[in-house]
Amino acid sequence: MPQRLDARAPEFAAAFAALVDAKRDDAADVSATVAGIIADVKARGDAAVAELTARFDRVQLDAAGWELTAAEMDAALAGLSPDLRAALDLAATRIRDFHERQKPVGNDAVDTAGVRTGVRWTPVDAAGLYVPGGRAAYPSSVLMNAIPAVVAGVRDLVMVTPTPDGAINPLVLAAARVAGVSRVFRVGGAQAIAALAFGTGRIPKVDVITGPGNAFVAEAKRQLYGTVGIDMVAGPSEVVIVSDGGSNPDWIAADLLAQAEHDPVAQSILITTSAAEADAVETAVARQLETLSTAAVAGASWRNFGAIITIGDLADALPLLDALAPEHAELMVDDPDWLFQRMRHAGSVFLGRHTPEAAGDYLAGPNHVLPTGRRARFASGLSVADFMKRTTFLDCGPRGLAAIGPAGAAIADVEGLAAHAASIRLRLR
Repeated sequence: MPQRLDARAPEFAAAFAALVDAKRDDAADVSATVAGIIADVKARGDAAVAELTARFDRVQLDAAGWELTAAEMDAALAGLSPDLRAALDLAATRIRDFHERQKPVGNDAVDTAGVRTGVRWTPVDAAGLYVPGGRAAYPSSVLMNAIPAVVAGVRDLVMVTPTPDGAINPLVLAAARVAGVSRVFRVGGAQAIAALAFGTGRIPKVDVITGPGNAFVAEAKRQLYGTVGIDMVAGPSEVVIVSDGGSNPDWIAADLLAQAEHDPVAQSILITTSAAEADAVETAVARQLETLSTAAVAGASWRNFGAIITIGDLADALPLLDALAPEHAELMVDDPDWLFQRMRHAGSVFLGRHTPEAAGDYLAGPNHVLPTGRRARFASGLSVADFMKRTTFLDCGPRGLAAIGPAGAAIADVEGLAAHAASIRLRLR
């Protein structure tokens, strides 16, 4: 059974704090194992990658082929049914259009002192995209990670994906072709992240790595940040749904289970002003689980990490939302904008009863790669800017340096940096 909380109960503050702070990440300490894999790949390159792939995925890369060819991607795309091909194309178009509007704009201006300053945005040269090969082998993730890089203008987009026992999801290959991926390697795990970070004889070095993965992949990204840029270290997925008592309980239940079926440690939370709605939703979840094909995973998530919170007034949802800082927030209320304008922390917000989070997962446009584990307090979802860097520039000229140089030299004197002061004063004489 999910946890039931009442915000008006005297013990609520302590119970809610425990809910917020509860750890759902993989408890296994994988840092030492990952550090060893990274060191091995850095030292031995392709040989280490081949040995680790044979051990973990049971694939001999030299025999099977390290790289999946353009012809294989084309064949996967050609093999789609017309309806599925149309769906992928629609998703790609909508995701691309949304991210085109995200492209940052530089600036170039001369101030009253005659000093020219500005910002120039340029893409990284190469980006790596990790695509899981297990339960989370989703073509939608290929589109969401690859298309922003293409929009940013990244020259080379390299995808790595494990192929356990040699098998690969053809939808993933088709999505890679639709999204504009340059090359695809049949390598996964921490060794794939290390290979992208350092480069090996076969796998090229990249500047940024994005994409979801298991605990070993996430830890490899964490350890290699600084050697290479990363999108984020993501944890189990989560959704918080706020309802005002006027929503269809079956809709809410379906949305809660849609999140729960991602992972046994995913979390689905309902906040409602109606105790009757809370009861109806709990009943609806139990009924839908009886026929849900992913009931084993979704049921475990709902039983162990699900929660239903009743509140007295919609305004009471605001501090709860901001404390949870959820990856996804669904506002299933009459006036979702009222809540949206007042809440502060969420990875992505879904407004109104006809906006299920699942629509955002696939083709609405906004990116579904989002901060989890309360990281929405300080982090944002994947965007075009993650594949670009900002370069500032400065042009003083004689007049500008004459206007601001003396003050700079004075500050250098106070800091005891004589050469700094001299580099300015020599030009002022």
